[in-house]
Amino acid sequence: MLARLMHDHKHIAKLLTVLSAKYTKLAAGEPINYNVVRDIVEYMQSYAEHSHHPLEDIISEFYGSKFQSNPTGEALLADHEALSDASSSLMATLNLILSDIVVSKEQLVLDLKSYVQLQRNHMEFEESSVFPKWKEAFTDSDWQTVTAMCNERLIDDPLFNENGAVLFEELRDYLATTE
Repeated sequence: MLARLMHDHKHIAKLLTVLSAKYTKLAAGEPINYNVVRDIVEYMQSYAEHSHHPLEDIISEFYGSKFQSNPTGEALLADHEALSDASSSLMATLNLILSDIVVSKEQLVLDLKSYVQLQRNHMEFEESSVFPKWKEAFTDSDWQTVTAMCNERLIDDPLFNENGAVLFEELRDYLATTE
């Protein structure tokens, strides 16, 4: 399960790099493909917030119940909520832009930059503080229990999968041409 979460982080980091390039171009006055930006945020909402983060929450809750203490659990939940709020806000702005409603370019650049930093800080927190605690504390039996608990929430990654899904087709094509 931990390997899957780390694998997701690699994919998310790749998308955050794309968003960073987009806000840098936008700040320089260059045009960007807003559909790609929207697709990245939509991916974060549909996959990270509805599968990846809930898996982490389940594991964190299990950790807390096993040890009657979970010092990083509240921070993890707060981060997930803040990320969800930031994604929703950014998606609303992007939908306005894609509906030809004028939005301040400077504000969009700040929002994108803030969103990317929030996501990166969150992954750093998990990789440096949360995941090592789980790895050290859980037995193979614990991981089997956690995996069984998580099975309901496991979904195939709608972007980085091999099953030929058509979700995020424009983003998938964009990523294929930028590698």
